Amino acid sequence: MEDSTTELAPSKEEGTPPPPSFTGRLKLQDFMFKAGDDTIRRSPRLSTSSTSPLPTVRIASPIPSSSVKRKSPFSTTTKTDDTNSSSSSSPTKRPKLSTSPKKKSVPSKYAPPSVYAHLPPLPDAISPNLLVLFIGLNPGIETSRTQHAYAHPTNLFWRLLHSSGVTPRLCSPTEDRKMPELYQLGLTNIVSRPSRNGAELSKAEMDDGVHILEQKVQDFKPESVCIVGKSIWESLWRVRHGKGIKSHEFRYGWQEESENMGKIKGDGDGDEKEEWKGSRVFVATSTSGLAATLKPHEKAAVWRELGAWVERRRVEIKEGNKTVTPPGLLAE
Repeated sequence: MEDSTTELAPSKEEGTPPPPSFTGRLKLQDFMFKAGDDTIRRSPRLSTSSTSPLPTVRIASPIPSSSVKRKSPFSTTTKTDDTNSSSSSSPTKRPKLSTSPKKKSVPSKYAPPSVYAHLPPLPDAISPNLLVLFIGLNPGIETSRTQHAYAHPTNLFWRLLHSSGVTPRLCSPTEDRKMPELYQLGLTNIVSRPSRNGAELSKAEMDDGVHILEQKVQDFKPESVCIVGKSIWESLWRVRHGKGIKSHEFRYGWQEESENMGKIKGDGDGDEKEEWKGSRVFVATSTSGLAATLKPHEKAAVWRELGAWVERRRVEIKEGNKTVTPPGLLAE
């Protein structure tokens, strides 16, 4: 009798696998899917031991980025600042800016008379029967040294006199004493002491000079007075009206007849004082080289208004015409 196992052995000659045995079918049941089996099937290759459980991996919950403040290694913020800014619910606090303006101490440019006491004052060039008496601010250093009016090379006074028609030719500062005789023009100042510029004068000494000017005009009675610079007219206005001039009240050119200088009121009792309407006032621009508020052509336009009147008056005087053209109302 032959062994039964010999029949199940594989045949090497045919090269085909033997049919499944009854024992193999029994083992196959272990790998079949069974309903209700929740066991996780794991490959033995992923673990060193078939009995050891897989390691548990814990995933940390994400931290909101708003609650963590990253700190730069170059930050100079103090610990107190980090504590105050760590709250995500409160906005970043900014320092409050002060709304009150800071007071800036502006140094005064005033120079007392002792600073330029070594410089002599400039004498007036004035006489009766003048067409125009020019009133300047005060002598500059160059004017005081040379003893001639408007002597600084950058001053436009003499050039504006000629271009406007006040003088028929360009005159030199050395001719200042001859102006009354040559062209019936006079020269004086509201402040007699010299200084480098007008900023070194005080309002008080300018206001004190107003009464002296009024007396000069009464004594010599020029037909008109030319104020050479806005600041001089502001001082005259301040003394006359007891307050500063407002922007809408100021204008260059001829002023109202009520602003005439040197008025004399007669008493009507045969007194020596005769009533006099005063000199008509013309406000011109400053001729200083430091005054750059107006452009050259704007200055020339203001001075031309004065020059046109002077030219007309010279024609009337030459013709012997007794009719005097009022300032600001030229005959066509």
